[in-house]
Amino acid sequence: MTELAVEAADLVKTFGTQRAVDGVTLTVPTGTVYAVLGPNGAGKTTTIRMLTTLLPLDAGTASIFGHDVRREPTAVRNLIGVTGQYASVDEDLTATENLIIFARLLGLTRRAARRRAADLLAEFALTEAAAKPLRQFSGGMRRRLDLAAGLIATPPLLFLDEPTTGLDPRTRAQMWDTIRRLVRAGTTVLLTTQYLDEADQLADRIAVIDHGRVIADGTADELKQSVGGSSLHLVPADRTRLAETRQLVAGFLDAEVTVTPEAGRITAPLRDADITTDLLVRLRAERIAIAEITVSKPSLDEVFLTLTGRPSADDTDTEESAA
Repeated sequence: MTELAVEAADLVKTFGTQRAVDGVTLTVPTGTVYAVLGPNGAGKTTTIRMLTTLLPLDAGTASIFGHDVRREPTAVRNLIGVTGQYASVDEDLTATENLIIFARLLGLTRRAARRRAADLLAEFALTEAAAKPLRQFSGGMRRRLDLAAGLIATPPLLFLDEPTTGLDPRTRAQMWDTIRRLVRAGTTVLLTTQYLDEADQLADRIAVIDHGRVIADGTADELKQSVGGSSLHLVPADRTRLAETRQLVAGFLDAEVTVTPEAGRITAPLRDADITTDLLVRLRAERIAIAEITVSKPSLDEVFLTLTGRPSADDTDTEESAA
């Protein structure tokens, strides 16, 4: 296999007058987690459906481990696994029966299928519900079963489309651990998500998509650095010296400093975090005691807001439902 699990250039998909994907380019190295981040309607799901041969490309090129998505769809499908946003399970069957059917369709023997189903039900905390029909499942339980079905095989490349939507925090953390385990075992993962913390926790690289276009691509740290450096936050122990402390910090850092009087907090941009120690020495020399001090990088929330002009939870576009 090539060193690239996914290589896509200038992908385009149009639905009527709506250009859902407008020139998306992605490069995913093997053995990594690549996150596609964006709000609902950004074009994430449509991009995944094109890469997985579920939708034809209107324009552009795409290959999976060197196999052209257009010309070699069967070879591509043999190399990938896909878990979508919506359950592909049978309502009238039990959890065990659903997983066994999926396993048998993937070529496992009857005994191996039962064993794999039991392992996955345990991994996703569904063992007690194994014999229940799916119509008795909650939404979160259905989502966990759908994810389990997608993990019956361990293909070289796994597409996860918003894998933790609708999951409680504990199950989401379990899913993160499962993804990390798969990558350690050699699987490449391309996931879409609306959750900034999910991309930050899991991804080796992140592409930010908005209105069908990739507007930023890089590691989490690179994206954070692209919107500014670190920030210094400090609170003097003596609130009556807030103005004096602000003036000292502004002069020492040669930067514009803001004050939040209600919290007694001073905030300043920090080009070099190493200078914090020197600042503390200077404050001590002036006998200014500090009650609290922190240095923080920009969050992915700030990155997204800066790049798109709106929060990541904005759901104004409905491309995914149109697809």
